[in-house]
Amino acid sequence: MQKLLIVFIFFLVSSVQAKEIHPYHVGSVEFKYNPASKTFEISGKFFLDDLENALNEKYGKAVHFNDPKYKQEINAFLVKYCEEYLKLKVDNNFLKITYIGFEEDQEAVNIYLESEKTNAPKKVETAVSLLYNRFDDQMNIIHIIVGGNRKSHKLNYPDRYLYQNF
Repeated sequence: MQKLLIVFIFFLVSSVQAKEIHPYHVGSVEFKYNPASKTFEISGKFFLDDLENALNEKYGKAVHFNDPKYKQEINAFLVKYCEEYLKLKVDNNFLKITYIGFEEDQEAVNIYLESEKTNAPKKVETAVSLLYNRFDDQMNIIHIIVGGNRKSHKLNYPDRYLYQNF
């Protein structure tokens, strides 16, 4: 009886789609100003399957994070994806953001980016809509850190803009 129950649970779990495995869609993006380099170090963390599905849908081609043969293609997709869905404005000037890379962290993907150089900001504005192309219930937690002062805010789809003064 116990084996039958285990087989049933395994079958049930294996047949459940990603939305049912984690029925919430959440990610986080941190913008941390580094006074030594005069840049914002930007990192994002998202569920691996959610980001994979968003890229697949956006670019019409299946890629898989767990397969090394897709790494170059995923990097190319993430460059374009981040350019479209992630913006940073400091003291009323848009900053160029450079994609650095990604790494897998079990069921999540960490994305790394860096802004062009800027002086310590007084006002930071972000536009973050990562995964909004895939999920209309996406929530992104945004952290902005300047001079050790951390300000965090939750953006729920369709909200994408955040303004903070330092």
